[in-house]
Amino acid sequence: MTHRFHEGERAMQRRAGVADTADRVGGSIHPEIPPRAQAFLPEQSFAVLASRAAAGRVWASIVHGAPGFLRASSAGVLEIDAAPLAGDPLAQNLAVGAPIGALAIDLATRRRMRVNGRVERSSSPLRVAVDECFANCPKYIQQRELVTESRVAAPAAIPHQAPALSLAQQLRIARADTLFIASGHAATGLDASHRGGAPGFIEVLDERRIAWPDYSGNSMFQTLGNLASDPHAGIVFVDFATGDLLQLSGRARVDFDPARAALFPGAERVVEFEIDAVRETSGAVPLRSYEVGASPFNPS
Repeated sequence: MTHRFHEGERAMQRRAGVADTADRVGGSIHPEIPPRAQAFLPEQSFAVLASRAAAGRVWASIVHGAPGFLRASSAGVLEIDAAPLAGDPLAQNLAVGAPIGALAIDLATRRRMRVNGRVERSSSPLRVAVDECFANCPKYIQQRELVTESRVAAPAAIPHQAPALSLAQQLRIARADTLFIASGHAATGLDASHRGGAPGFIEVLDERRIAWPDYSGNSMFQTLGNLASDPHAGIVFVDFATGDLLQLSGRARVDFDPARAALFPGAERVVEFEIDAVRETSGAVPLRSYEVGASPFNPS
């Protein structure tokens, strides 16, 4: 069965001239969790969740646990046995019936799986009634072998909140090679996805704006299609050397100017993100990695 893309996705596909390709690739989107994904999910130690606050802001959050904390209790239900981090907006956004997007990603093997649906139960373990599940290609994923710190970690600090980026946060983003983005559509729900590139692929424009190149992908344009319909988005950066999290919520737009895209090697277009809220949490995640293998797909 051909997947039914929403109007924002279709508009992006047509503009990029890949509507026919998207129809073919869309056959990989399943209305439930297929056996391969059911085997993959329990192997993971963290996931990115997309949620929406009552006021409309979209957030990208990290949850983590020992392998097995993600599992399919049935083909139609994803269970997440992990509590939101202290102070994370995710905790307030998990009302029954609320949309939620989940990205499970294995950085070591560059495999990833997206599961989108609705909250069926908000208490632990969180239960998600699945609307769609699909894998993505390994492009632009920097390879990291994650380990859990053996020492007893102190509780994560209370998030530091601000309306704009500090200078230290700007420098951190300017050195980043990975971000995770949450986006949504009023009818079809929320989605969490990955963006990566060589360190420095993200441009910090000022304390309230960042931009990054959009490279060739799977032609379905779920993220950019969502942004075409609703600019609200959330971003999370994970520092796997310290466990620190940097979460941004704001609004994104796609810039199709070829001259601007030409400033980023390999870019087909540019996404610009305007920040409404910043949350930084020290030592939030116990997962660590100290060596990075650059993706062979990173433009040079």
